[in-house]
Amino acid sequence: MKNLILGLGLLATCTMMAQNEKMHNMIKAGINGGIALPSTNATANAGVDIAYQNLVVPGFGLGVATGYNHFFGKDNDGIKNNDFGIVPVAGLIHVYPGKTGFYLGSDIGYGFLVGDKKVASNSDVDRPDGGFYIKPEMGWHNRNWNFSVQYAKLFTGSKGEIGNQDYNAASLGVGVSYNLPLGK
Repeated sequence: MKNLILGLGLLATCTMMAQNEKMHNMIKAGINGGIALPSTNATANAGVDIAYQNLVVPGFGLGVATGYNHFFGKDNDGIKNNDFGIVPVAGLIHVYPGKTGFYLGSDIGYGFLVGDKKVASNSDVDRPDGGFYIKPEMGWHNRNWNFSVQYAKLFTGSKGEIGNQDYNAASLGVGVSYNLPLGK
């Protein structure tokens, strides 16, 4: 009961701050989920996102982004692919044509792969350590919320391939995030 009351109090405080502060610097905290593409070694993903954004000029934000995306392994023609995660360390670019409405953005950087060191539980092929990461998105925003459709891709080259199965870390999904203002 104490945790519920504390959580509601924190949410109310953040909501009041979001209504009163100018939104130049903010933390964006969100969740996402989607389907893995082209889905040879994973079925779906779910994750959390956290980012810092500074509105350099009205309608244009720069910042840094990270989080964690968990990919659920898929059995593929006798290959028992392991689950894995991506921890991105990226720059953030967002363009907001209006105070509310449509927006475009992208995270660009490096993604670290975490989890089991092997691609599959019945294989001795090592998974890659990471690679170039990009997550373009488009969506709708208002002062407090962002709703998006996003594509996330980690480029690993030819590392982690088993037979004719490429190692793939890509997804198409949706996300929602809440803006927490950091002051004027």
